Amino acid sequence: MWAATAAWYPRLLDAGVRVARCHDVALVDALISARDGPLPADEAGAQARSRIAALQAVPLAVTAQSGSAGLQETLFSAGEADAANERQEPCAVLDALVEVHADQLARIAADEQPGRFGLLAAAESAGGLAAAEMTRQGLPWRAEVHDELLRESLGPRPAAGTAPARLAELATQISAALHSRRPVNPDSPAQLLQALAREGIRLPSTRLAVLREIDHPAMAPLIEYKELARLHSAFGWSWLDTWVRDGRFRPEYVVGGVVSGRWASRGGGALQIPRMLRRAVIADPGWVLVVADAAQLEPRVLAALAGDRAFATAAAAGDLYAELAGAFGGDRAKAKIALLSAMYGGAGGEAGQLLAVLRHRFPAASGYVEAAARAGEEGRVVKSVLGRTCPPPSARWRELTEEAGEPGAGSASRARGRFTRNFVVQASAADWALVLVANLRARLGHGLAQLVFFQHDEVIVHCPASLADDVVRAGADSAKDAVRQVFGQTNVVFPLTTAVVSCYGDAK
Repeated sequence: MWAATAAWYPRLLDAGVRVARCHDVALVDALISARDGPLPADEAGAQARSRIAALQAVPLAVTAQSGSAGLQETLFSAGEADAANERQEPCAVLDALVEVHADQLARIAADEQPGRFGLLAAAESAGGLAAAEMTRQGLPWRAEVHDELLRESLGPRPAAGTAPARLAELATQISAALHSRRPVNPDSPAQLLQALAREGIRLPSTRLAVLREIDHPAMAPLIEYKELARLHSAFGWSWLDTWVRDGRFRPEYVVGGVVSGRWASRGGGALQIPRMLRRAVIADPGWVLVVADAAQLEPRVLAALAGDRAFATAAAAGDLYAELAGAFGGDRAKAKIALLSAMYGGAGGEAGQLLAVLRHRFPAASGYVEAAARAGEEGRVVKSVLGRTCPPPSARWRELTEEAGEPGAGSASRARGRFTRNFVVQASAADWALVLVANLRARLGHGLAQLVFFQHDEVIVHCPASLADDVVRAGADSAKDAVRQVFGQTNVVFPLTTAVVSCYGDAK
């Protein structure tokens, strides 16, 4: 039991100590605060919370000073950290932790579903342990392969402050296609919009989705430029120099960094690795990568949440969209549009017609997300299957929606309805994935197989080739347990697609 895993656990890992289970006060407090709202200043335990909150970041300084992997800079100097530690009496800190822990247990027990909320708190804490361990282990990354992939797309590595050769070529092509007397800077939306307007093309923005709808000779080089410029800025040579050391990419994960419970990363873009660069993720000699992901996770989560028998039967098949296609004249693409519209709130054009068919064939599934949408429109909060609570509406939202005839009230209400409609599904999917990670971490134990990556519905384990079959079984068993623990008795199947590869790029 400690103030924050992210603050304390790296020091133990540096010392070769692995923690099997923990209670992370900071992560659990965030779950409780989201459910109950900010605790009053005079609430019992508030002083204890204030005492331990001051400690959460202190160990980071010591860890960073000792060269712990994944930390790019220190929050305090070693002297400041020592001074902060000296100001805290160890017995008083321990008393504060015990007091807050007892208060948290009482609040968990008072939940409408204490077993589920307790599971969420335990899984969130286990996620903190897994995140620290993955940062320390790192994702195997071949810098020379990454460099070659960049050279193939962008040309030779440029000098500092200059653009890669391919980007410069494309910029010249764009200016020529736009018949501009002066060079057009493709990175300047204002210049692009002005140049396009001179060509008789008026656009609301220069976003890729907008550009792809335009038929003009400048579009092909412009779209390629934007895609390559994004690669260069987000995952180019500077990224490689910063984030890859000793053959490992070590991002710093933020557990519950998104309101839905999905993880985020602090720098490095760990959860947005371009498909092309997956070729650089290569197992060590004699080792393999076991890549497992849950196919069509969110639609299956909706089927389990709603208890829609017809929908659950369709979800038992390997390809959920193909099974639903029968309701749409055998068109898989239309089935996918209808289902995504149900979860994300799309109702315009063909999506609205397809959604009507889905409501008729699968009323329970449709009714579940529509009830969540109504709750959001009315200013209420919704929860995931384990009890993660969505943020309440803002004061500005209440001002807009509580005044009759206020401009923008309708659109604000509908926007919140779309958010809560998606939240109940996405957050419940995050619950399931988090429990899967906690189960898999426990099964792998402290052996050679290492959990090295997690993103939404996908995990990667780096292990000796001889252990691959064991890891595959551990993943399948962990997924089955997660279904039972999170959804109880359900007929919905959550298939885990697993690939054993030496290169991440070969997994899909």
